[in-house]
Amino acid sequence: MEATITLTVDGRAETVTVDTRTSLLDALRDRLGNTSPKKGCDHGQCGACTVLLDGRRMLSCLALAVAHDGADVVTARGLADGDRLHAIQEAFIDHDALQCGYCTPGQVCSAVGMLDEAAGGSPSHVTADLTAERGLGDLDDDEIRERMSGNLCRCGAYVNIVAAIREVVGTTVDAQATTAAR
Repeated sequence: MEATITLTVDGRAETVTVDTRTSLLDALRDRLGNTSPKKGCDHGQCGACTVLLDGRRMLSCLALAVAHDGADVVTARGLADGDRLHAIQEAFIDHDALQCGYCTPGQVCSAVGMLDEAAGGSPSHVTADLTAERGLGDLDDDEIRERMSGNLCRCGAYVNIVAAIREVVGTTVDAQATTAAR
């Protein structure tokens, strides 16, 4: 059985006909030609296929495309603003937070989604006090590692990935403090 769906992918409305069993990952890659999300394990275990779906990070290999008709999908390709890279993308480059690069689009999308979750006060498994107000300033390396634990890197660039995310957290917290002081 087939269905026609519309997705907004990286800011562009796309209409596509897919088999109702097609994953969002396969719709993006095979039907829409967006190869930014990678097919790693195809079982939701590696995170290479992570995208932002309606603003939240999602493993696109586990999502049926038809279940997200009308959704807004942002891939690592869509994070940039023209030629200007997203702060996370810049930090990954600056900190050499990649080696082969296969997992990088999923890592980048997961980091952006994770920072939004943390800024919104969502706790993680290593959060000590679940009742305390939380924000980006509360992210230490253990918290970053825990929140990014669903994204695997076979090359082992984890130290640099954490450093890249920590840099963006520091820059964001500093900017928020400057704005609040005005």
